[in-house]
Amino acid sequence: MSQRSGYNGEDGRISNVRGGAVMTTLSLTGQDISALTEQDVADLAGRLEQDDYTNPFEALKDWHTLRAIAFQRQDLAEPYLYLLDIEAYDEA
Repeated sequence: MSQRSGYNGEDGRISNVRGGAVMTTLSLTGQDISALTEQDVADLAGRLEQDDYTNPFEALKDWHTLRAIAFQRQDLAEPYLYLLDIEAYDEA
């Protein structure tokens, strides 16, 4: 299976090509998260659901990105909160 990665400096996206399929990993700042669309978050969640990463660090990066979106844009992340598997706890 052929694989290659590349950085597209114009939009800050890192693209991974694996067996003809392109997987894009987002590198986001707080400002970038405010500009995300529902489709962007759906694509991210789809990658997490498929769990077909070339290494565990790509999955972890997407997980942390979804977590950041959940804190800053709850409206976009709400349908995918189950992917975060965050449990509520009481610090008292």
